[in-house]
Amino acid sequence: HVQLVESGGGLLQAAGSLILSCAASQGAFSTFAMGWFRQAPGKDRTFVGGIDLSGGITDYDDSVKDRFTISRDNAKNTVYLQMNSLNPDDTAVYYCAASPLPRAPTVRRSYMYWGQGTQVTVSS
Repeated sequence: HVQLVESGGGLLQAAGSLILSCAASQGAFSTFAMGWFRQAPGKDRTFVGGIDLSGGITDYDDSVKDRFTISRDNAKNTVYLQMNSLNPDDTAVYYCAASPLPRAPTVRRSYMYWGQGTQVTVSS
């Protein structure tokens, strides 16, 4: 079982930047592709982006492409979500998740483990 703990959320103004971290509890971290999802109030949890096992391939939803960057440090069992040019539409609870597939899938059911989420609130 892998435990994931997100951190770094907060309240900030539009156009600001934020880095979220997701730390995994065990060394098998490098065997999982990692994804970031978000859920705004009253909406479904949706794919933000993901990174493959080695960190060489990243995928992003069109809504965040060119603004968000995902990276990972397998030595630290941690995945990061760098968010730039934030706007109020980015307000949501952000979750990281681990998938046994080599490349991060975009669908929730392909992920085995989930973090508890961290709130990001962007004011206009």
